[in-house]
Amino acid sequence: MILTVTLNTALDITYRVPALRPHASHRITQVTERPGGKGLNVARVLAALGHQVTVTGFTGGATGRIVQDQLAAVPGMVDALIPVSAATRRTIAVVDEGTGDTTQLNEPGPTIAPAEWSAFQEAYEDLLPSMAAVALCGSLPPGVPVGAYAGLVRLAKAAGVPVLLDTSGEPLRRGVAARPDLIKPNTEELAELTGSHEPLRATQDARRRGARSVVASLGTEGLLATTPEGRWRATPPARLHGNPTGAGDSVVAGLLSGLVDQLPWPDRLCRAVALSAATVLAPVAGEFDRAAYEELAGRVAVTGEVSAA
Repeated sequence: MILTVTLNTALDITYRVPALRPHASHRITQVTERPGGKGLNVARVLAALGHQVTVTGFTGGATGRIVQDQLAAVPGMVDALIPVSAATRRTIAVVDEGTGDTTQLNEPGPTIAPAEWSAFQEAYEDLLPSMAAVALCGSLPPGVPVGAYAGLVRLAKAAGVPVLLDTSGEPLRRGVAARPDLIKPNTEELAELTGSHEPLRATQDARRRGARSVVASLGTEGLLATTPEGRWRATPPARLHGNPTGAGDSVVAGLLSGLVDQLPWPDRLCRAVALSAATVLAPVAGEFDRAAYEELAGRVAVTGEVSAA
């Protein structure tokens, strides 16, 4: 079983329009809703790959009930979300069908009360012993301490559970100091953490700051991994056009899937890049195109070197 943590869950709503124009009215051609937030996106991809996944975090209000109702319909997924009094947020993705570009609108998260945060920590600690790996994903809602992820990393490590951290800003800086097994920043997040805009140097510095392994997302150029076992670069076969929402979360799912399947690093990176690319090509935010994934998996280029023993 894999555990994903989404402290700032959401209901992701995707609108498709023939063309998006500022200062104009638009006729929407299609509307879809999916449970969202980075950890829930990761969990959905993991479940689609055949893994058993438990999801936890916060849920509240009418929006939260919609999220939980839809999660209940996903095979292989266990709902361990903690109820709160404030309403779960919504995110809006507007897809321009003419260009394939997406405009994203994100509501703020609900304010979490101290008692609600305490209840979550107790539930999280109880879940850890039965987990093969845990992913801590996304932003912190108001009311959650900025050092929350650092504490959750320490609890996972104390339980002997490998932990992946995917966040940004001060929560990432504090979380790295708790020595997670893996972080997955993009280039902007990595530069903010380390002060370096050179990806290889920045990944090395992030390891010195506490992360055991670092996989940097380079956008359309793929992934760069710096680990105790070696360094690798994985690139997709071509530049893709589509909806990038959830592509980074698919990278996390691929890395976690590869970890629990005990794949070598090059194979983990290949899976992660193929899933990310297949997510860009999918018509709905947070989903991946399975046929595209299976076709792309054999075409991802992975280069690098193994560290000397």
